[in-house]
Amino acid sequence: MMGFGLIFVLVVVGAVAYAGGWRPQWGALSGPVPSSSAIEIARERYARGEISKAEYEQIRHDLEV
Repeated sequence: MMGFGLIFVLVVVGAVAYAGGWRPQWGALSGPVPSSSAIEIARERYARGEISKAEYEQIRHDLEV
């Protein structure tokens, strides 16, 4: 009988936590991917040195038109 009491308490605590908004995160990558605008991506790439200033300016010009 003592085992059932422990299981019952765990089920009640789990139900309260679930009802309160807590959800297990089984797959960290399965959530929505934050989206960035194309100009923000170009700005980040320029800041990291992946593209030159001329390439950044061209991308910015192409996107603003």
